[in-house]
Amino acid sequence: MNHRYVDVKLRGTNVEPEIEEVLVAALRKRVERGAFTISVHLEAPLSGALIRVDAQAARQVKEELEALAIELALDDRPSLALICAQPGVLVADTDTAAPTARECALEAMDQALDRLIEMRTVEGNALARDFEARLDHLVALVDDVEGRAGRVPNEVQRRLQERVGRLLQGGKVELDPARLAQEVAILADRHDITEELVRLRSHLEQARAMVLEGGPVGRRLGFLVQELGRELNTVAAKSQSSEIANSVVEAKAELEKLREQVQNIE
Repeated sequence: MNHRYVDVKLRGTNVEPEIEEVLVAALRKRVERGAFTISVHLEAPLSGALIRVDAQAARQVKEELEALAIELALDDRPSLALICAQPGVLVADTDTAAPTARECALEAMDQALDRLIEMRTVEGNALARDFEARLDHLVALVDDVEGRAGRVPNEVQRRLQERVGRLLQGGKVELDPARLAQEVAILADRHDITEELVRLRSHLEQARAMVLEGGPVGRRLGFLVQELGRELNTVAAKSQSSEIANSVVEAKAELEKLREQVQNIE
């Protein structure tokens, strides 16, 4: 699909504007996203009308021609060909029950859309399974990040102690435990990613609900994928853990695959 809206191109020869409008309207009524090309080829029937003889008109024409021949003192009698050539004797009966070009085109369009929707349903089910699997992977990665984030304060304290210890090595200045605890708390708060993790879980739950909901959810899923990307970027920026950074890189790679799949969802 790879389109945010409905993009329609119509091809065909001698297609009336009215038919184009009807076909495009029928398409937009049943789909919400995608690029479509409609090819229209109209063929005229072998015989568009039936010819019948109006016997009453033929008799009237014959009588008038005979009367004219008598009046003009002519011996010729009107021939059958002459009688049939007169207006109203041979009548073309159009089949009023025959479908018009507009009706034929619309019927063909409905049939094509039925097959399209059947194919898209099969493809959509496959995409939904793939989407759910990738969401499961992202949830597992968020769980991993959350578990590692709980150890960040201890790691911050250890690194800070090591750094201060190197600075004070050989000196007589003693380290104030209270001041160290305060600095650790400040750094831990600066690198806290609790809110980002909560939002990540919320977005993932919403995405799963949309997939299970079905129907046209592509645009909303696209928005959620963008929000997931923003939260992952914030986690990467705030966390100083190399392990968390590795999980974020893996999550962003998975998210990019989801982004590509969303383009194929109506």
